[in-house]
Amino acid sequence: MAGNWKMYKTPADTVAFFEKFRPLTANSEHCEIVICPPFTSLSAAADAVKGSAIRVGAQNIAWAKEGAFTGEISGPMIAATGATHAIVGHSERRQYFGESDETVLKRTLAALEFGLWPIVCVGERLEEREGGNTEAVLVRQFQNGIAGLSAAQFAKIAIAYEPVWAIGTGKTATPEIAADAHRTIRAQAREKFGKEAADAVRILYGGSVKPDNTRSLMAQPEIDGVLVGGASLDPVSFASIVNF
Repeated sequence: MAGNWKMYKTPADTVAFFEKFRPLTANSEHCEIVICPPFTSLSAAADAVKGSAIRVGAQNIAWAKEGAFTGEISGPMIAATGATHAIVGHSERRQYFGESDETVLKRTLAALEFGLWPIVCVGERLEEREGGNTEAVLVRQFQNGIAGLSAAQFAKIAIAYEPVWAIGTGKTATPEIAADAHRTIRAQAREKFGKEAADAVRILYGGSVKPDNTRSLMAQPEIDGVLVGGASLDPVSFASIVNF
C-alpha cells in the first residue's frame, strides 16, 4: 500500500503526519506500507518511521550516479536519506516533464543499481482508452520500459497501473476495468519472464483511490495493492486504506 504525496508537505508537515499515522498502522502486518514524500522531506520521513515497518520512497530518480544534471536527485542521494523505494515513470512525469518509456527503463535500472526498489508506473490517457488502445499502450510501455530488465532485476520491482484519466480527476476505473489492465500487464510479464515471475510481481492500482473504494478494488485477485495520491495526505484516510 503506497502513498504518493506529490508536491505537498514540508518536513514539519511530514513529522506531524507520522505522529498520527504510525499508531493507526502499528498492527498492519498484512501489507508493506511505502510513503513517497517530496525529496526535501525524505530525511524527515525516514527518521519518523524508524522502528516501524513503514518504508519511505522518492517520487523520481535520476538515471546517473552523479554529474551535470541540474535539478536531478541520484540513487545514492536518495538512499543516503534512508529511503528504500523510488517511483519511476509516474504519469505526471510523462505528461509534464517529457518522461518516455526509454527514460523509465534508464531510471528503473539506476534505482536497482543503487539498491532501491522501483515502483514502475504504466497507464493510458483518456483518448487512448476511448480509442480502444489501452492494451496496445500497456504492451508498448511494458516492452519499452520494463522488458529490458533481466529476470533477476524484474524480481525486484513493483508495477503500478495508473490510468491517466483517473488520476486526480475523481474518476476511478471500475474494479473490473482495473483488473483487465492488470491481466494485460501480467500476461506481458508471463511472456517475457515466465509464469512464476509473473505470479510473484506485485501490480498496484493507482487512480483516485479512496477509503470507500479500496475494498472493492482489493477484492480483485489481479490487484495486489494500491498507489494512492490525494487520499494519502491525510493520516486517518490513508490508514483506513491500509487497513481496508
